Amino acid sequence: MTYIIDFFQNFKKRSNIGVAIYLVLNTLIVIGLFGGFGSVQGFIFGSFVYLLSLSIALSPVGEWILRLQQGCKPIARQEHKDRLMPLFDEVYRRAKELDPHLPDDVQLFISKDKMPNAFATGRKTICVTRGFLEYSDEEIKATLAHEFGHLSNKDTDLVLIVAVGNLIVTSLFIVYRLFFLAVGIIFSIAYRSIGTAISTFFIDMVLVAMMWVWTKIGTALVMHSSRQNEYLADKFAYDCGYGDNLMTVLDSFNDYEDDNSKGLWANLASSHPDPDERIAKIQELRAA
Repeated sequence: MTYIIDFFQNFKKRSNIGVAIYLVLNTLIVIGLFGGFGSVQGFIFGSFVYLLSLSIALSPVGEWILRLQQGCKPIARQEHKDRLMPLFDEVYRRAKELDPHLPDDVQLFISKDKMPNAFATGRKTICVTRGFLEYSDEEIKATLAHEFGHLSNKDTDLVLIVAVGNLIVTSLFIVYRLFFLAVGIIFSIAYRSIGTAISTFFIDMVLVAMMWVWTKIGTALVMHSSRQNEYLADKFAYDCGYGDNLMTVLDSFNDYEDDNSKGLWANLASSHPDPDERIAKIQELRAA
């Protein structure tokens, strides 16, 4: 319950207006899928389903789902533990000094992704990729500090809502597509009706288009929130004492553009501000 209260309090930030609109649209879509605009029962049931999904997303279950989606697992290899855990513990200690309200049981995970990346989610998860092991110890510490900044600012809850919310609504769309396809095929065969087959195909195309448009709108709405939160997390890393090394990491991102990534999660990752803009903000902090 505390997670949910903190989540809605977090919407007081102007930077989160995009995610707030996304949340409202998601709610309306789910209500509509359950016929909520034509009956009181449908409205109540659709609202209940989405509120339940929010509760799941903001719980440790939602955090676990996102780790599973991204292939994040506990660090198993001893050489990885020997290198990463002392770095993690050092940054954790500095982050706690800056924000004593950080949880005491944040855990570090690793994925097999070869692209250098890291993310924080929920309240207790930071995940780095195998590709990030290419960086120096100081660069890894700067990146971890940035991720602790996300946990401190509690904008990691928004990642859960976007990722898990996208999964829930997409799943409902798929169920509806399968339902209409099955009914349409049965009726077209039973009545030997070409018109029914054409109508079924048309409805399926409409549903596919709706999924595509909804994903694009959702991505656009959260971009602004994502951009502002990246700057805040960069400032947290700077305040922890890792500003110079974070700039080095950000400068290296220009060499790792991946234009082949697809889907909402990839779009969200690509919505980060331009590395040069982030470096400029850190330089401004250093000059102040």
